[in-house]
Amino acid sequence: MLPDGAPEVIETVRAVLRDVLGISAERAAAFREETPLFGALPELDSMAVAGVLTELEDRLGILIEDDDVDGDTLETFGALTRFAQAKALG
Repeated sequence: MLPDGAPEVIETVRAVLRDVLGISAERAAAFREETPLFGALPELDSMAVAGVLTELEDRLGILIEDDDVDGDTLETFGALTRFAQAKALG
């Protein structure tokens, strides 16, 4: 069972990836917990990572510090959504 607000955060992460990376809604909808992101999606380069994090801050009303993010944060869709949930629902 997901905590209150978790489904909304997951859908926000999905929408941010779709919008920032310019991928189709269908492709973003297919992302699952284990879907690899950084290193697997050609659209998700280092510049796009900055855009994704900035957009998550804006849409979720959170602050992401540089030391909050490491190599695991964007490894999979699940890792990114757990990170966003921890920040937004803390």
